Amino acid sequence: MSSIRFFILSCFEEIGPTHGHHLRKEAERKRMPLWTDVTVGAVYGAIGRLASEGLLREVDRQSEGNRPARQIFEITPKGRAVLQDLRRQLLEEVWFRYDPFDLGISVAEGYDQKWLYDTLIKRREATAGLLEQRRKITRDAMQCVNGMQVWALKHSERRLAADLEFLDELIASAFEKPTLEANG
Repeated sequence: MSSIRFFILSCFEEIGPTHGHHLRKEAERKRMPLWTDVTVGAVYGAIGRLASEGLLREVDRQSEGNRPARQIFEITPKGRAVLQDLRRQLLEEVWFRYDPFDLGISVAEGYDQKWLYDTLIKRREATAGLLEQRRKITRDAMQCVNGMQVWALKHSERRLAADLEFLDELIASAFEKPTLEANG
């Protein structure tokens, strides 16, 4: 699944024929970094790739002063079909990615316990910091988002909170102090 494909095709469907600079502005206006890893700088290259696949087509060129002409593209019928499939994929399919952490912890049985504990504490602190950063982003963004955008922000935040809860459970379970038995 390519987030940038979805973003660009959906913008062309919503806006109509336009150029890459306008899409960059749309990415900023729609606060894309809140929802995805799409960077505004990636827009131009992605437009070219989508055009080469027949999902967009050039319909015009516009010039302003001495600047190079801007290519105006529009979404094609094939692009609309791909967009519809991308919508379904984004909302219907569950995406699971293995976290390299799982591999690292799965082979950690023989590791030095102090080192492992310290390393997990550092990961926990980094996760807690990332969660706090995300909560601040969410708080700051709440004044300019609405509807389903609020839920998208909450989803990111809850995923980090679940990771933090998992780390707390792992650390508490794996590094419990041995209980001293009373020898009565």
